[in-house]
Amino acid sequence: MGKSNIDLSSVTRIGLDLAKNVFQVHAVDTGGAVIVARSVRRGKLLEFFGAFPRCLVAMEACSTAHHWGRALIELGFEVRLIPPAHVKPYVRRNKNDAADAAAICEAVGRPGQRFVPVRSIDNQAQLMRHRTREMLVGQRTQLLNALRGHLAEMGVIAPQGKQNSYALKRLVFDGADENGEVVVLDCVRVALSPLGRQIDALDDAISTIDKQITTQSKTDPTARRLTGIPGIGPITASAILASVQDMNAFDSGREFAAFLGLTPRQNSSGGKERLGRITKMGDRYLRKLLVVGTCSVLFCRKGHADALRRWADQLMARKPSASGFKLAAVALANKLARIVFALLTRGGDYNDRPVEV
Repeated sequence: MGKSNIDLSSVTRIGLDLAKNVFQVHAVDTGGAVIVARSVRRGKLLEFFGAFPRCLVAMEACSTAHHWGRALIELGFEVRLIPPAHVKPYVRRNKNDAADAAAICEAVGRPGQRFVPVRSIDNQAQLMRHRTREMLVGQRTQLLNALRGHLAEMGVIAPQGKQNSYALKRLVFDGADENGEVVVLDCVRVALSPLGRQIDALDDAISTIDKQITTQSKTDPTARRLTGIPGIGPITASAILASVQDMNAFDSGREFAAFLGLTPRQNSSGGKERLGRITKMGDRYLRKLLVVGTCSVLFCRKGHADALRRWADQLMARKPSASGFKLAAVALANKLARIVFALLTRGGDYNDRPVEV
């Protein structure tokens, strides 16, 4: 049935399954009756939506959802983005585009549903900067590991650690150690020098991004307040503010920590509480930044007597082993997430005054 033969005035809710070229539309009225269920080409999508009354449009929060969300908001629609995991339970039988669109339309009408806010272009650019930095850091680590592996084949080894890997890079460029003894032959240096030059280029690119993020964090009063928390620097503060646009969407600090995957996985039943390892759900990048920051706090906690570091001291005293250090780092990351929630929802600064024993 063509679009011209359908009365669209009764449509109140639309589920839109996004794709590269062919989109699936599922529109229903107040009673849930299906009014439209058809596919639309990319170039005709906005024109197709122009015939609908201004109503609620739901989409899965995928890579292009924010772009189409902004476009539909400009047309006057109310747009809600749903996490894909919250749509999956409503898919009936076999998975296809039509079933996905129907599931999206059904999920958006459920009470208590969680939504992802539509991001602005500036906000997405901030996140892109962080994702670009993360990718470049990963490429640099890959090159350093490759350099270490190739030199090990020549009998040249070094202890673990980033600085020791850079010492190997200097050997590739110089060929000799501090005593002037030739360690790396010229033929090996010629073969591995492209890796060293690529590492230097990545260092420059990462340094440029770090300066941009640091400059932006210094001009943002909220980011400056977050950097006052131990273990949170400009990179982490900027990433938190760019990733979480509205902290009031969470009911508590524990809910924010659960969003980051820092709370134990539950398998409770029959009134018996069974807690396992952390869920590792949510934003992996933010979780990693917090855990790396807490590792620095645990390494450099001596000489400080504030409540957070005293709590970390007590935790380390109970878990003195290597595995205990990792456990303490994750527990402290959970604590930092709650502190971040408190500062962003209630205002104020982190209090680092010494605690009297």
